Parts: sequence; structure tokens; C-alpha cells
Amino acid sequence: MRALLISANTEQLQMPVLPMGLACVAATAEHAGHDVSLLNLMTKDGFQDPCSTAGELLSPASILQAGNLAGVPTALENAVSGFNPEIVGVSVRNIDDQCMKSPKFLLDAVRKVVTACRGLTSAPIVLGGAGYSMYPQSALNYLGADMGIKGEGEAPFVKLLDVLSRKEDLARVPNLVVAEPSLETRTEIMKRIDDSVLPDPGGLFSFPTEFGNQKIWLPFQTRRGCSMDCSYCSTATIEGRILRKRSLDVVIDSISRFVGAGFKNFFFVDNIFNFPPSYANELCDRLIGKNLEIQWRAILYPWSVDEGLIERMAKAGCVEVSLGFESGSRKVLRSLNKRFEPEDVRSISKMLDKHGIGRMGFLLLGGPAETRQTVEESLEFADSLELEAMKITAGIRIYPYTALAAAAEAEGVVSPGDDLLGPKFYLARGLEGWIDDTISGWLKKRPNWHS
Repeated sequence: MRALLISANTEQLQMPVLPMGLACVAATAEHAGHDVSLLNLMTKDGFQDPCSTAGELLSPASILQAGNLAGVPTALENAVSGFNPEIVGVSVRNIDDQCMKSPKFLLDAVRKVVTACRGLTSAPIVLGGAGYSMYPQSALNYLGADMGIKGEGEAPFVKLLDVLSRKEDLARVPNLVVAEPSLETRTEIMKRIDDSVLPDPGGLFSFPTEFGNQKIWLPFQTRRGCSMDCSYCSTATIEGRILRKRSLDVVIDSISRFVGAGFKNFFFVDNIFNFPPSYANELCDRLIGKNLEIQWRAILYPWSVDEGLIERMAKAGCVEVSLGFESGSRKVLRSLNKRFEPEDVRSISKMLDKHGIGRMGFLLLGGPAETRQTVEESLEFADSLELEAMKITAGIRIYPYTALAAAAEAEGVVSPGDDLLGPKFYLARGLEGWIDDTISGWLKKRPNWHS
């Protein structure tokens, strides 16, 4: 089948993000014998609609009547008319920007992409992506697509193409969601993530030139799944709790090919880079042995990290880590179901600094058990680490199927049955107003801190 896959994300919340996940779906479908075209609206002309007000949904008829498909990116119009797809996939990366003070809802822009596709083709539209997978039914209904694939998309999407081409029963497709929820399909995860084919640089992933001198970090995932059960985290919903590792031969070969195509900056987006330690150490050793002269970033869980791993990371090209310690209060860390202590964070931070690896810290303030005293404790703790950068968030976005969602419902913060698609946040009582003023005071004196 001819499948057009669209990365609808145009937001650069912290930096431009290339759609590696969607490219893996595309490469896996190509490997299975299907004809695939990938369109990344981030690196084309985006989806700017001059004919509508913010948040207004254009119907297919109104788009067509606007003349020459006004409001539809030329890249999208050309992709559909030139490729004539038999199915259109739309990837949804983010639902909102997670900012409690003035949340920005991002699905309206995606809905315009779906609507534009309706005006351009009669092919069925299927949703996927990390953002979509947290809200498979409610996001499908809101966006007006025909169906969606929740969780890992590679194998289910290939199965969907096969079923549609043979006009077989959709119930055979795992992880499939349709507008009529009476159809039930089984949920599956890949036992071997090497079955997800990594894309070749060039065709699907030519080096982007649209961002001028801005450094582009290529997202690269070597592991999926997380069993840490942090109270607020959606990773288990998206990827499952079982940790699965990609073959290091495949990883090193793919990175080498991307380096040959001009990519030099990589972001290992594994939820936890340092688990399991044996895999992290061997990955670093393999990178050192290849001498690829790359720079890379990763996410560290500040627990069970020894100096040997950090030394290997530095030698292998690691220049920065995201250190998500979230709080400097033992009481709050227990409430968030974290396994580490503040002193673990301090020790790991010192080792990173010793080996010249930049540290980006994160505080997530306002959750259950948070008080004014613990907020101050966390701010003082973060200050004492003398990190290169700090990101502070006040109020925690409530995601479905998490312990935080259950606590929020029990306390009346959200109503029973709320699908949580519209941004809802948890902020412990007694912090309203005070926490924003307090954080603002700290930010004014620390130019490398931001919210």
C-alpha cells in the first residue's frame, strides 16, 4: 500500500525535534514491502492558517472554498497530490506544553492537519505517536481521524496495511483504536525492538537546513519501557513496563551511518540511559572504540551510577545530561516514588562536573506532600549543586493511568471519568500564588535557571 506518514509537530518547546519514531515506523513498513512517504511539517512550511482565528477548526469544505486550498501547507498539498496515498498516518507528539500557568493546547493545530487531509484525499487517516497513545480514544474523537494505533506503532501499522490491502477484519490489528469503541483488539509490545527498522539517513532523514546555525540533536532510542513507576510519569503507558534493549551492533552501525551523512549531535532519548548499567557501559565502550567524534546528550536517573560509567560517557562524547531529580526533599521524593536520596544526586552531580559533562537539572514542584518548606528545601538544594542549567516547573501535569491521577481524583482535583485530555494540573494546597512568586524571585538572581 501507499502510506503517507505526517509528523504534525511544529512546536519547538525546547528545541526542534526530528521525528525519529515516525521514521522507524516508515522504515519498518518499507522493509515489509509497502510504499511509504514521510512528511515532516517541522522542517517544511509548517501549518499556518491565515484564513482562520486561533483555535477555529476549518471544515474540508471551507478549506476547499478558500481557493487553492488556502491554509494548507504547500508541502502537504504536494505530498498528497504527488503520492496519492491509500492511507495517511498522522503522528501526535505533544498534547500541550505542560505549563500550568498558561497551558498551550497543541491538538488544535493537529486537528487542522487532519481536516486538511480530509479535503485532499479520501484515504483513511490513522493517528499514532507518544502524545496520542496517552489518550487513544479521546484524542481520536477530538481530532476526527478514522482510527489510531496506541503504543509502539511499527508492527501494528504494518499489520494494519496488510489487513486493509486484503480487506480483512480490523480486529486482527493489535493496538488499534477506532471511533466506535465496540471494536476490541489486543495490546502488544515488541519483544525485540530490533524488529523496529532504523531509517537510513538521506531519503527519509536528510540533514535539515531550516534552522540556520541552531544545533540539531538527532533523537536516538536504544531501549524502551520503564518499570520505575514514578507517580506522575506516562512512559509505562506509552512503552510498557518491560525494558527491552536494541542490539548494540545495530545501534553502532546506525549511528555510524548517520555520522557519515553529516549528523554529529545525538540525543539518547531512552527514558533512563544508565539502566541497566552493563548495557550503558558497553554502549559507551563501543562508541569509544569506533571513535566517531560525536557529541551526545542523555537522561540519567540519579541512582546506581558509578564513576566508571561517567568516565566512559565523557570519553564516548557525552557533553550534557538531563538530571531529573525533581525534588531536594526526601519526603517529596518518596511521594513521587523515587528510589534515590538527595545525596545520590549530589554525588552524581559532582562526578559529572569532574569529568566535564554539563548538567541540566529539573525540579518538579507542587505534587502531593509538597509544602512551602519542601519547596524552599528543593530550591536551596538545587542552588547548592551549581548546575549549568536548571528547569523549574510549578504544578504537575496529570496523566491518565498514573498514581498521581488516582490521588488527584481521590482529592477532588479532577472529576471521576475525566479523560484528562484538556490539561489538568496537581498543585498541593497552600502553594497557590506563593509558589509562582517564590520561583520568580529565585529566577531573577540566577540567569541560568528558567521555568
